[in-house]
Amino acid sequence: MKFVRAIWKLLVGIKDALVLIFMLLFFGMLYSALSARPAPVKDGVLDLNLNGSVVEQPSRAQWSDVASGNRLGEYRLRDLVQALDKAKDDSRVKAVALDLDGFTGGGQTTMGDLTAAVERVRASGKPVIAYGVGYTNDSYELASAASEIWLNPLGAVLVAGPGGSNLYYKGLLDKLGVTANVYRVGKFKSAVEPYIRNDMSPEAKQNYQALDQAELDSWLQAIRHARPKANVDLFLKDLNGAVAAAGGDMAKAALANGLIDRIGSRREFEDRLAQLGGKADKDDTGYARIKLSSYISDAVDEHPKGPIGIVTIAGMIVDGKAGPGTAGGDTIAGEIEDGIHDGIKALVVRVDSPGGSVLASERIRQALLEAKAKKIPVVVSMGSVAASGGYWVSTPGDFIYAEPSTITGSIGVFGIIPSFQGTLKKLGIGADGVKTTPLSGEPDLFKGPSSEANQLIQSGVDSMYARFLNVVAQARHKTPAQVNEIAQGRVWDGGTAHQLGLVDGFGGIDDAVAKAAQLAGLGNERHVRYLEPPTSFKQELIAALASEGSDNSAAPEDAFASLARAPQQQLAAMLSEVRSVLAGPSIQARCLACPAVAPARLDKRDLSLLELLGEWLS
Repeated sequence: MKFVRAIWKLLVGIKDALVLIFMLLFFGMLYSALSARPAPVKDGVLDLNLNGSVVEQPSRAQWSDVASGNRLGEYRLRDLVQALDKAKDDSRVKAVALDLDGFTGGGQTTMGDLTAAVERVRASGKPVIAYGVGYTNDSYELASAASEIWLNPLGAVLVAGPGGSNLYYKGLLDKLGVTANVYRVGKFKSAVEPYIRNDMSPEAKQNYQALDQAELDSWLQAIRHARPKANVDLFLKDLNGAVAAAGGDMAKAALANGLIDRIGSRREFEDRLAQLGGKADKDDTGYARIKLSSYISDAVDEHPKGPIGIVTIAGMIVDGKAGPGTAGGDTIAGEIEDGIHDGIKALVVRVDSPGGSVLASERIRQALLEAKAKKIPVVVSMGSVAASGGYWVSTPGDFIYAEPSTITGSIGVFGIIPSFQGTLKKLGIGADGVKTTPLSGEPDLFKGPSSEANQLIQSGVDSMYARFLNVVAQARHKTPAQVNEIAQGRVWDGGTAHQLGLVDGFGGIDDAVAKAAQLAGLGNERHVRYLEPPTSFKQELIAALASEGSDNSAAPEDAFASLARAPQQQLAAMLSEVRSVLAGPSIQARCLACPAVAPARLDKRDLSLLELLGEWLS
């Protein structure tokens, strides 16, 4: 009996200890979240320390991000733009600091919108001071709008035109014995090429070259507008010559050619900010800093209740429900339907997506058509990318706005089904069976799809493509044959898309809101509401804890370290694509020629896949 009581006391003690540990962890996290709440805004310098990328819609932080402590930030474009527009007229904000050491950029249109907001602050007479160790294309475009561009003495301006290598997986799939059975329409549908080739087709090269040149032209136009005296052409064409002329000093080369204004250490940069905005209360060497999160919370209305609804379609379009940063068909359609039920008078659809699932794209399109059936005008505002399925969901728009740098089009459909007959052969495994009909057991992933299955699936892809043509033709007042001439999966820049009649005009989100108000007869009423699900306490807690870790992450220590994230992102993108083709059959309207709307990240599934591939190939 004593033994049983001892065991019982031990179990009770373990239970009490676990409860105590859980409570300590919970209240510790709660304290961290509450202490991370924005502090009151006082006079000083608005600190835009952008450690991560700018996106239309940030993805949701996960508990794994809290544990790892190395989550790169994702900053919502509209929050930054609204904060800057408030700051230019806010007497508390004496200057704006652009700390770009950890900045990883954003889409071309995104960068244009943010750069324009910085220019408005500068035009108001307030100083904007940019600092970096290594400026690349996006970070330099943003810095070019500043009053002063500072560069670390050991830093460099490493701008280069768009372009580079893409990854092709056919050789890897051959080694694994995996066959990518591809079904597509359109000679420009290069989305499937990585699975069936080891290089780029001439048609894809032609398309990529045109897109990259248009992006370079747009970037150069922005730089020349902001810094007309900067000899940026020399840096693009002969950076080594420019550095040699400066005695091998990359920072002095940038200064001599007008790309920067000052060479200085971070301490000197902060002393300059202290001159402009005052010194920190408790630190004679620091400057009075206004944290970005505090300012957004104080000055920006994040939950307005106007009559014009704005729904964001950002990231990959997928079936079912999905969190922010990924466009779940049911989620987006539900947000639109909720807006209709709540009595919105007009609807603006902000699209920043390379497409994805055909079914999910059509689900969203039907919800938009439901809004139009209730006499609610729909205006589309394209961001950096609105291609393939991203264009599919744009077709209901009464008016479609894009920017010259927007990537759009890619009107085409494809499907991929992996089969593993080669893998089984390598493993010495056979596959056999019987059929009662020609389609029994099809598509056969062990022996490969039969000719009947291939024909049926290709017919499905052809049918989807024909539907895509009809949807576009009806929306753009063209015939399917006319649309087919500019479709076939080809991707267009916004300027060319406007000439082809795929978009109606150039403009950003503000132009779309004004147009929606006009079509709805709202006069000068431009107040909006954002159609998106509310954030739960749990999500706010995770986000606060994750951001607390990311704010303290180390920035690159030298100019070339700023490029170090690119290979990791390419690896993450490769593993994500390989995982997607192994996931099973799918008919998609997706653009892989388009730049990513947010940096790819490695997750546990990708690491497991990498380990598996390493063991298989070793």
